[in-house]
Amino acid sequence: MIDPIFGWIEAERRRQEEGLELIASENYASPAVLAALGSVLTNKYAEGLPGRRYYGGCEYVDEVERIAQERLKTLFGAEWVNVQPHSGAQANEAVLLALLKPGQKILSFELAHGGHLTHGSPLNSSGRLYNVRHYGVRSDTYLLDYDQIHEKAREFRPAVLMAGASSYPRDWDWTALRSIADEVGAILVADIAHPAGLIAAGLLNNPLPHCHIVTSTTHKTLRGPRGGIIMMGKDFDNPFGELTPKGTPKKMSALLDTAVFPGVQGGPHMHVIAAKAVAFGEALQPAFREYSRQVIRNAQALADSLKERGYTILTGGTDNHIVLVDLRNKNITGREAEKVLEKAGITVNKNLIPYDPQPPLIASGIRLGTPALTTRGMNESDMRQIAAWIDEALTSASDETHLKRLKDTIREYLRAYPLPYAPAAPTPLTHDFASAG
Repeated sequence: MIDPIFGWIEAERRRQEEGLELIASENYASPAVLAALGSVLTNKYAEGLPGRRYYGGCEYVDEVERIAQERLKTLFGAEWVNVQPHSGAQANEAVLLALLKPGQKILSFELAHGGHLTHGSPLNSSGRLYNVRHYGVRSDTYLLDYDQIHEKAREFRPAVLMAGASSYPRDWDWTALRSIADEVGAILVADIAHPAGLIAAGLLNNPLPHCHIVTSTTHKTLRGPRGGIIMMGKDFDNPFGELTPKGTPKKMSALLDTAVFPGVQGGPHMHVIAAKAVAFGEALQPAFREYSRQVIRNAQALADSLKERGYTILTGGTDNHIVLVDLRNKNITGREAEKVLEKAGITVNKNLIPYDPQPPLIASGIRLGTPALTTRGMNESDMRQIAAWIDEALTSASDETHLKRLKDTIREYLRAYPLPYAPAAPTPLTHDFASAG
């Protein structure tokens, strides 16, 4: 019999191929990354680190992980890395486990203003285990207020100052944040899950020379498999005085390694680590830098084109791949806009705007991103067309027939921009459940 799972995989492939993917956290991995993900490395258990495993038979996967480590160090200029976290969330969880005891203080970017769930939201373990306060953006400009961060840090005296965003369209001043952290005796942790690829390409400020610890995902702008990483520009002694049984201070690298395993997860996913290594190798190529430049140019063209149509763009534009649209002057909520655009073959996500009067599941805005469409080869002229289609769909929100015609138009338009992997439907795979036991 044909396993229905493969039918749903094919349905998802077609959805990706036939629609405009504008979710800022999504991208299209290369055929080489996908090949590594689907390799026999998924069969191998390899708890521990290269050369120090708890299982035999790891001589080949050791080399895979070493290559991933060295490529990542080169990509960001790091002295130490860990490539094992299953996700960005687990990378952050491991860092906090290494640095803090329950109840200690974290100062982080407010989730409702564009921060990360794993930086102390009460819905996340980070918000339940630690004493967390937040900083935000200015109500007039929607830009980070470094004076406010400084004031809050002086008052709260956090052990950890966390930075990084899931929906902030501007670059970060890592030098200013390190100065604040040093003054109050805090460890500065940067989460660059969203702009990591743009930072690796040298187009945005690199936190590695300034932050004690940096975490990231490996998909989004890095265009790799779904996973997490932890990096340090320079290793350092644990400043909180934790001692090994022999009484010598542990290096932070050792604390972080043990926080990942066995602290928050078990065996590493060696097929994913191989795919990370492939993606890091791709990001080291000159073509990736040009790709990243185009990601930013496309985001800026999309923002400008929407502004010309009367849409409110938060902060007035973007430095990275993210465009935040405040829809209040268009009399439509983020949730309504997301549903309408999906009917037209345009995938976005509803998004809170800072100081949003709406609850998170409704929201007053949408978040747009250009990494995926740039991977398909699109440029500024395509972004202007997409802005026109977004406006057309939202102004025809109640006209189902018009939205369907628009979806057909977009599907035809995308024939000129195939996905980076074979667009033809794969041969159906069969699965013999009886012989598989």
